[in-house]
Parts: sequence; structure tokens; C-alpha cells
Amino acid sequence: MDKSAKLKLPDILATKEIARSRLMTIEEVDLKFSNGELRTFEKIRGGRHGAVLIVPMLDDNTLVLIREYSAGTHSYQLGFPKGLIDAGEQPEQAANRELREEIGMAAKQMTFLHQVSLAPAFFNAKMDLFVAQGLVVSPLEGDEPEPLEVVHWQLSDYKNLLAQPDFTEARSISALMLAIDLLKG
Repeated sequence: MDKSAKLKLPDILATKEIARSRLMTIEEVDLKFSNGELRTFEKIRGGRHGAVLIVPMLDDNTLVLIREYSAGTHSYQLGFPKGLIDAGEQPEQAANRELREEIGMAAKQMTFLHQVSLAPAFFNAKMDLFVAQGLVVSPLEGDEPEPLEVVHWQLSDYKNLLAQPDFTEARSISALMLAIDLLKG
């Protein structure tokens, strides 16, 4: 039985912006829980339109990944193409645009895998995960500060990919496992 169906969401008493940068807005939220407890939480407001991450398949057994700079860890990380959904874009359109910008290819077929949340305790953000197939050359200039390294990896060798010290992002790992389940179904 789903116990969350019995829980009553706390009442939001007040919300106040306490910090803002180019990338994020931090809010303070005053809450009153059903047992009368009062608490103040801080949360990061997510992007308004969401984000996408794509597992591109060059053929039935070849994944296409990118290696790009990650400021949070000051390292180069191996992962799948991803990006924000622009205003007026559907998630599938954003996924194809990101593919074109990051690997220079578009997909003839885009299959939705799952929607994931990112650190829901303090971050209101959702990301749609896709598998892209039927790739065709279709480059589009992106906003990356340097060319991204495109890496091909055999799906049948996914355990070795999981062992790579630069393939650590939870979203990419989740998408890989969901893609394996879909493709090997």
C-alpha cells in the first residue's frame, strides 16, 4: 500500500527569494506541518521548462557519449548529451536539438524512457530521459565553450562503462540502465 496517499502536504505559509545567480534562484519556504510543527526550508527553484538527457544509439549495439568539462567537479566527465528545454519546445524537440548541438546528429526515432527528479529534498527540477535511434548527420552550432569529445561505446560492454572513473553522473547511469532494459527487453 502506498503510504504517501495518507500523508497531508504541509501548508506553505510564505515563500521568499533569498539568493539569485545566472544559474539558480534559492528560496526560503515557511511551512506548517499537519502536526502543527513550523519549519523553514531552503530550496533551489528549478528551470521552468525542464531538461532532457538522451541515450543516442548509432546502431543496435553502439552508444554515443560525450566527454565535457564539469565545473562542479572541475573535471572532464563522460556522459550522455543533455540540456535545458527552451520556451515553446516539446521535450522530444529539445532532445533532438541537443543531439544536433552536442554530437552533430539528429534522431529519426525518439523513445521516452522515464522522467527523473534531481535531489527533490531541495531542488525542484525534472529531466526527461530518451533513447535516440536512426541517427543521421545534422550538425547545429551549440553553446559549448569548446568542442565536445564524442565517444562510441559498445552497449554489450556497459559494465566496463560503469567502471570508468569519469562516468559517474547518476542521471547518465540511470538512463543507461533504463535504455538497456528497453533495448534488450
